[in-house]
Amino acid sequence: MHTVRQPAVAGAFYPGQAGPLASTVTSLLSAARAESDASPTATKVLLVPHAGYVYSGLMAARAYAQLAAARETIRRVVLLGPVHRVPVRGLALPGTVSFATPLGEIEIDTAAVAALQPLRQVVVSPAAHALEHSLEVQLPFLQQVLGDFKLLPLAVGDAEPYEVAEVLETLWGGPETLIVISSDLSHYLPYRAAQNIDSETVERILALDGPLTHEQACGGTPISGLLLAARRHHLQPRLLGLCNSGDTAGDRQRVVGYAAIAFLETAHASH
Repeated sequence: MHTVRQPAVAGAFYPGQAGPLASTVTSLLSAARAESDASPTATKVLLVPHAGYVYSGLMAARAYAQLAAARETIRRVVLLGPVHRVPVRGLALPGTVSFATPLGEIEIDTAAVAALQPLRQVVVSPAAHALEHSLEVQLPFLQQVLGDFKLLPLAVGDAEPYEVAEVLETLWGGPETLIVISSDLSHYLPYRAAQNIDSETVERILALDGPLTHEQACGGTPISGLLLAARRHHLQPRLLGLCNSGDTAGDRQRVVGYAAIAFLETAHASH
Protein backbone atom coordinates (compact mmCIF):
# COMPACT_ATOMS: atom_id res chain seq x y z
CA MET A 1 0.00 0.00 0.00
CA HIS A 2 1.83 3.07 -1.23
CA THR A 3 -0.88 5.05 -2.90
CA VAL A 4 -3.09 8.00 -2.08
CA ARG A 5 -6.72 7.95 -3.15
CA GLN A 6 -7.08 11.27 -4.96
CA PRO A 7 -10.35 13.22 -4.97
CA ALA A 8 -12.67 12.30 -7.84
CA VAL A 9 -15.51 14.80 -7.41
CA ALA A 10 -13.74 17.92 -6.11
CA GLY A 11 -14.88 20.86 -8.21
CA ALA A 12 -18.13 19.03 -9.03
CA PHE A 13 -19.86 17.91 -5.84
CA TYR A 14 -18.02 20.49 -3.73
CA PRO A 15 -15.48 23.30 -4.28
CA GLY A 16 -12.18 22.08 -5.69
CA GLN A 17 -9.88 24.59 -3.96
CA ALA A 18 -8.98 24.51 -0.26
CA GLY A 19 -10.02 28.08 0.57
CA PRO A 20 -13.49 28.05 -0.99
CA LEU A 21 -14.09 24.50 0.29
CA ALA A 22 -13.19 25.39 3.88
CA SER A 23 -15.38 28.48 3.82
CA THR A 24 -18.30 26.56 2.27
CA VAL A 25 -18.14 23.84 4.92
CA THR A 26 -17.76 26.41 7.70
CA SER A 27 -20.80 28.38 6.52
CA LEU A 28 -22.90 25.19 6.17
CA LEU A 29 -21.94 24.13 9.71
CA SER A 30 -22.71 27.61 11.07
CA ALA A 31 -26.14 27.58 9.43
CA ALA A 32 -26.82 24.07 10.72
CA ARG A 33 -25.86 24.99 14.28
CA ALA A 34 -28.06 28.09 14.16
CA GLU A 35 -31.15 26.03 13.33
CA SER A 36 -30.46 22.98 15.51
CA ASP A 37 -30.67 22.24 19.20
CA ALA A 38 -27.44 20.26 19.29
CA SER A 39 -26.51 19.39 22.83
CA PRO A 40 -23.40 17.49 23.93
CA THR A 41 -24.47 13.88 23.50
CA ALA A 42 -22.63 10.64 22.92
CA THR A 43 -23.19 10.33 19.17
CA LYS A 44 -21.96 6.92 18.03
CA VAL A 45 -23.31 6.84 14.47
CA LEU A 46 -24.33 9.45 11.93
CA LEU A 47 -26.49 8.79 8.87
CA VAL A 48 -25.59 11.50 6.35
CA PRO A 49 -26.64 12.24 2.73
CA HIS A 50 -24.02 12.36 -0.02
CA ALA A 51 -25.21 14.54 -2.89
CA GLY A 52 -23.47 17.69 -4.10
CA TYR A 53 -23.23 20.29 -1.33
CA VAL A 54 -25.67 22.63 -3.10
CA TYR A 55 -28.30 19.89 -2.77
CA SER A 56 -27.61 18.12 0.53
CA GLY A 57 -24.76 20.07 2.16
CA LEU A 58 -26.92 21.76 4.77
CA MET A 59 -28.55 18.46 5.75
CA ALA A 60 -25.12 16.84 6.02
CA ALA A 61 -23.97 19.77 8.15
CA ARG A 62 -26.86 19.13 10.55
CA ALA A 63 -25.34 15.73 11.23
CA TYR A 64 -21.75 16.92 11.57
CA ALA A 65 -22.74 19.83 13.83
CA GLN A 66 -23.48 17.16 16.46
CA LEU A 67 -19.77 16.39 16.80
CA ALA A 68 -18.54 19.72 18.18
CA ALA A 69 -18.17 18.42 21.74
CA ALA A 70 -16.39 15.25 20.55
CA ARG A 71 -13.76 17.03 18.43
CA GLU A 72 -10.84 15.85 20.55
CA THR A 73 -12.40 12.50 21.55
CA ILE A 74 -13.00 10.92 18.14
CA ARG A 75 -9.79 9.45 16.74
CA ARG A 76 -11.18 6.99 14.19
CA VAL A 77 -14.01 7.28 11.67
CA VAL A 78 -15.47 4.13 10.16
CA LEU A 79 -17.13 5.35 6.95
CA LEU A 80 -19.50 3.17 4.92
CA GLY A 81 -21.23 4.14 1.68
CA PRO A 82 -22.79 2.33 -1.26
CA VAL A 83 -20.95 1.76 -4.53
CA HIS A 84 -22.42 3.72 -7.46
CA ARG A 85 -20.02 2.90 -10.31
CA VAL A 86 -18.07 -0.32 -9.76
CA PRO A 87 -19.95 -3.39 -8.48
CA VAL A 88 -18.27 -5.38 -5.74
CA ARG A 89 -19.17 -8.41 -3.66
CA GLY A 90 -18.94 -7.58 0.03
CA LEU A 91 -17.37 -4.50 1.58
CA ALA A 92 -14.32 -3.07 -0.19
CA LEU A 93 -11.27 -1.46 1.35
CA PRO A 94 -9.36 0.92 -0.94
CA GLY A 95 -5.87 -0.56 -0.59
CA THR A 96 -4.38 2.89 -0.07
CA VAL A 97 -2.48 4.62 2.74
CA SER A 98 -4.57 7.78 2.72
CA PHE A 99 -7.48 9.67 1.15
CA ALA A 100 -6.84 13.18 -0.15
CA THR A 101 -9.18 16.15 -0.41
CA PRO A 102 -8.34 19.80 -1.18
CA LEU A 103 -8.08 20.21 2.64
CA GLY A 104 -5.26 17.65 2.94
CA GLU A 105 -4.74 13.93 3.45
CA ILE A 106 -6.45 11.61 5.93
CA GLU A 107 -4.46 8.58 7.02
CA ILE A 108 -6.04 5.12 6.71
CA ASP A 109 -6.27 3.25 10.02
CA THR A 110 -4.02 0.26 9.34
CA ALA A 111 -4.85 -1.37 12.69
CA ALA A 112 -8.53 -1.36 11.72
CA VAL A 113 -7.67 -2.77 8.29
CA ALA A 114 -5.77 -5.59 10.01
CA ALA A 115 -8.69 -6.28 12.35
CA LEU A 116 -10.94 -6.90 9.34
CA GLN A 117 -8.60 -9.39 7.68
CA PRO A 118 -10.31 -12.51 9.07
CA LEU A 119 -13.69 -11.44 7.64
CA ARG A 120 -14.37 -13.04 4.27
CA GLN A 121 -16.87 -10.36 3.22
CA VAL A 122 -14.14 -7.69 3.33
CA VAL A 123 -12.17 -7.34 0.08
CA VAL A 124 -9.71 -4.85 -1.37
CA SER A 125 -10.85 -2.95 -4.47
CA PRO A 126 -9.09 0.28 -5.45
CA ALA A 127 -11.46 0.44 -8.46
CA ALA A 128 -14.55 0.51 -6.24
CA HIS A 129 -13.16 3.59 -4.48
CA ALA A 130 -11.48 5.44 -7.36
CA LEU A 131 -14.56 7.32 -8.64
CA GLU A 132 -16.94 6.76 -5.70
CA HIS A 133 -18.51 9.97 -4.36
CA SER A 134 -20.52 8.56 -1.45
CA LEU A 135 -17.47 8.41 0.83
CA GLU A 136 -15.50 11.33 -0.59
CA VAL A 137 -18.11 14.03 -0.01
CA GLN A 138 -18.13 13.27 3.74
CA LEU A 139 -14.40 13.88 4.17
CA PRO A 140 -14.22 17.71 4.09
CA PHE A 141 -16.89 17.86 6.81
CA LEU A 142 -14.95 15.38 8.94
CA GLN A 143 -11.71 17.30 8.37
CA GLN A 144 -13.40 20.49 9.49
CA VAL A 145 -15.23 19.23 12.61
CA LEU A 146 -12.71 16.74 14.00
CA GLY A 147 -9.15 17.08 15.21
CA ASP A 148 -6.58 14.40 14.39
CA PHE A 149 -8.30 11.22 13.23
CA LYS A 150 -7.73 8.14 11.08
CA LEU A 151 -10.15 6.77 8.50
CA LEU A 152 -11.49 3.30 7.74
CA PRO A 153 -13.43 3.66 4.45
CA LEU A 154 -15.57 0.83 3.11
CA ALA A 155 -17.41 0.87 -0.23
CA VAL A 156 -20.39 -1.43 0.29
CA GLY A 157 -21.58 -3.55 -2.61
CA ASP A 158 -23.52 -6.82 -2.66
CA ALA A 159 -23.60 -7.82 1.02
CA GLU A 160 -26.04 -9.17 3.56
CA PRO A 161 -27.05 -6.96 6.51
CA TYR A 162 -25.43 -9.40 8.96
CA GLU A 163 -22.15 -9.13 7.04
CA VAL A 164 -22.22 -5.34 7.42
CA ALA A 165 -23.15 -5.68 11.11
CA GLU A 166 -20.22 -8.05 11.68
CA VAL A 167 -17.81 -5.46 10.27
CA LEU A 168 -19.31 -2.72 12.45
CA GLU A 169 -19.08 -4.99 15.49
CA THR A 170 -15.41 -5.67 14.81
CA LEU A 171 -14.64 -1.94 14.67
CA TRP A 172 -17.19 -0.69 17.23
CA GLY A 173 -14.65 0.53 19.78
CA GLY A 174 -15.49 3.16 22.37
CA PRO A 175 -15.98 6.95 22.31
CA GLU A 176 -12.89 7.27 20.11
CA THR A 177 -14.69 5.57 17.20
CA LEU A 178 -17.39 7.29 15.14
CA ILE A 179 -19.37 5.38 12.51
CA VAL A 180 -20.71 7.31 9.51
CA ILE A 181 -23.21 5.75 7.11
CA SER A 182 -23.47 7.68 3.84
CA SER A 183 -26.84 7.38 2.11
CA ASP A 184 -29.48 9.35 0.26
CA LEU A 185 -33.11 8.23 0.35
CA SER A 186 -35.53 7.79 -2.59
CA HIS A 187 -34.43 8.78 -6.08
CA TYR A 188 -36.18 10.65 -8.91
CA LEU A 189 -39.76 10.56 -7.64
CA PRO A 190 -42.12 13.56 -7.83
CA TYR A 191 -41.87 15.84 -4.79
CA ARG A 192 -44.96 14.70 -2.84
CA ALA A 193 -44.42 11.00 -3.53
CA ALA A 194 -40.83 11.31 -2.33
CA GLN A 195 -41.95 13.08 0.84
CA ASN A 196 -44.37 10.26 1.64
CA ILE A 197 -41.96 7.43 0.92
CA ASP A 198 -39.02 9.10 2.68
CA SER A 199 -41.14 9.77 5.77
CA GLU A 200 -42.02 6.09 5.94
CA THR A 201 -38.37 5.10 5.46
CA VAL A 202 -37.24 7.44 8.23
CA GLU A 203 -39.90 6.00 10.56
CA ARG A 204 -38.47 2.55 9.86
CA ILE A 205 -34.95 3.73 10.64
CA LEU A 206 -36.04 5.46 13.84
CA ALA A 207 -37.72 2.22 14.91
CA LEU A 208 -34.49 0.29 14.06
CA ASP A 209 -36.67 -1.74 11.70
CA GLY A 210 -34.71 -3.17 8.79
CA PRO A 211 -33.84 -4.27 6.25
CA LEU A 212 -34.27 -1.41 3.78
CA THR A 213 -34.35 -1.75 -0.01
CA HIS A 214 -32.24 0.28 -2.43
CA GLU A 215 -35.44 1.96 -3.61
CA GLN A 216 -35.91 3.34 -0.09
CA ALA A 217 -32.26 4.38 0.30
CA CYS A 218 -29.29 3.98 -2.02
CA GLY A 219 -27.29 3.02 1.08
CA GLY A 220 -29.91 0.47 2.05
CA THR A 221 -27.33 -2.27 2.60
CA PRO A 222 -25.07 -0.37 5.04
CA ILE A 223 -28.14 1.08 6.79
CA SER A 224 -29.65 -2.39 7.21
CA GLY A 225 -26.42 -3.64 8.77
CA LEU A 226 -26.29 -0.62 11.04
CA LEU A 227 -29.85 -1.24 12.26
CA LEU A 228 -28.86 -4.74 13.41
CA ALA A 229 -25.87 -3.34 15.31
CA ALA A 230 -27.88 -0.40 16.69
CA ARG A 231 -30.45 -2.76 18.20
CA ARG A 232 -27.73 -4.85 19.79
CA HIS A 233 -26.06 -1.77 21.31
CA HIS A 234 -29.33 -0.09 22.36
CA LEU A 235 -28.60 3.03 20.32
CA GLN A 236 -31.21 5.78 20.38
CA PRO A 237 -31.89 7.27 16.91
CA ARG A 238 -32.67 10.97 16.65
CA LEU A 239 -33.92 12.66 13.48
CA LEU A 240 -31.97 15.85 12.80
CA GLY A 241 -33.63 16.75 9.51
CA LEU A 242 -35.42 15.47 6.41
CA CYS A 243 -35.79 17.16 3.03
CA ASN A 244 -35.24 16.53 -0.67
CA SER A 245 -33.58 18.24 -3.61
CA GLY A 246 -36.86 20.02 -4.39
CA ASP A 247 -36.41 21.90 -1.13
CA THR A 248 -32.82 22.95 -1.88
CA ALA A 249 -31.54 23.32 -5.42
CA GLY A 250 -33.57 21.14 -7.79
CA ASP A 251 -36.93 21.06 -9.50
CA ARG A 252 -39.82 19.14 -7.95
CA GLN A 253 -40.53 16.71 -10.79
CA ARG A 254 -37.70 14.28 -9.99
CA VAL A 255 -36.20 14.66 -6.54
CA VAL A 256 -33.71 12.86 -4.29
CA GLY A 257 -34.40 12.51 -0.58
CA TYR A 258 -31.96 13.42 2.21
CA ALA A 259 -32.06 12.71 5.95
CA ALA A 260 -29.67 13.37 8.81
CA ILE A 261 -29.99 11.00 11.76
CA ALA A 262 -27.81 10.65 14.84
CA PHE A 263 -27.66 7.40 16.82
CA LEU A 264 -26.88 8.09 20.47
CA GLU A 265 -25.40 5.78 23.05
CA THR A 266 -27.64 5.29 26.06
CA ALA A 267 -26.68 4.63 29.66
CA HIS A 268 -27.24 0.87 29.29
CA ALA A 269 -25.48 0.51 25.94
CA SER A 270 -23.35 -2.61 25.70
CA HIS A 271 -19.71 -2.35 24.70
